Amino acid sequence: MRYPSFIKEKDKIGFVSPSFGCATEPYKSAFENALTKFEDLGFKVNVGPNCYKSDGIGISTNPKDCGKEFMDYYLDGSNKALISCGGGELMCETLDYIDFDKLKNSEPKWFMGYSDNTNMTFLLTTLCDVASVYGPCAATFGMKPWHQALYDAMDVLEGKKNILTSYEKWEKESLKNEDNPYEPYNVTELVQIKAYPEGEVSITGRLIGGCLDCLSNLAGTKYDKVKEFAEKYKDDGLIWFLEACDLNVLDIRRVMWKLDSAGWFENAKGFIVGRPYCHGQEIMGLNQYEAVLGIVKKYNVPVIMDADIGHLPPMMPLVSGSMSHVTWDEKELKIAMMYR
Repeated sequence: MRYPSFIKEKDKIGFVSPSFGCATEPYKSAFENALTKFEDLGFKVNVGPNCYKSDGIGISTNPKDCGKEFMDYYLDGSNKALISCGGGELMCETLDYIDFDKLKNSEPKWFMGYSDNTNMTFLLTTLCDVASVYGPCAATFGMKPWHQALYDAMDVLEGKKNILTSYEKWEKESLKNEDNPYEPYNVTELVQIKAYPEGEVSITGRLIGGCLDCLSNLAGTKYDKVKEFAEKYKDDGLIWFLEACDLNVLDIRRVMWKLDSAGWFENAKGFIVGRPYCHGQEIMGLNQYEAVLGIVKKYNVPVIMDADIGHLPPMMPLVSGSMSHVTWDEKELKIAMMYR
């Protein structure tokens, strides 16, 4: 696994939009405030040509230009890290315009984003052996004041922190809107992490995962090299971190079945599952927990659920590809990431 160099003061951060851009409110104002914040922290900013575009279908602009922007900014040596402007819907269509062989043979750099950006965070790791950060998108950094999760994300990029702990509360209903673009997370709900089987957890393995909506699309395509990746790192084993956006509980069950049937989980050491957007939903007697457990419990490995990952913030910024030691002591989830 290759790890990019950590960023430092005066380094240039590139901002790209392989998924949605920041063309509309509240994202435009939040993004512009984020750029100011990054500059105040001592970084230079390099805004990609698609960051304020909205003429694409489910992404900022057409897939070819999205792919070109990403390639240009990744291969530009002056950019020391890339942060995606936002999530979206059809970043998968950009992949045909990404030269993964060229990325694999270039100097690695951090790419951070989540949700639709799974298409890149996951493939950089599984196709190119490059670690990436499954963490907040650029516009999120425009909030005032920052939540601890955003400081954690910057600390990960700067190499100041590699041990993350779960947060106290999470956001059920956002107050951010066009009139309040800088609104911070509205954390009102106590974090209540669950472990199956119950009790303390201690697992070590290599982190890999992302948003189930996107992972489902990748399975079985020419970009699916998961079994080869798992075989390469079979001595480490994989810790899967998973979360969901648009999927209901039945969709989650179907996707978990699909990935399991594709052989993705055969080398699993454990699972960390974030709060899904459909948190609390039940359909035909199926809830968010059995949607996952009904498929993976046969592996007899720990499953940690309702973790701080994904679409119901805050989210722990996880380094995809890193060797990690994960513990749960019935009070706090701790993830120690080791860059080897």
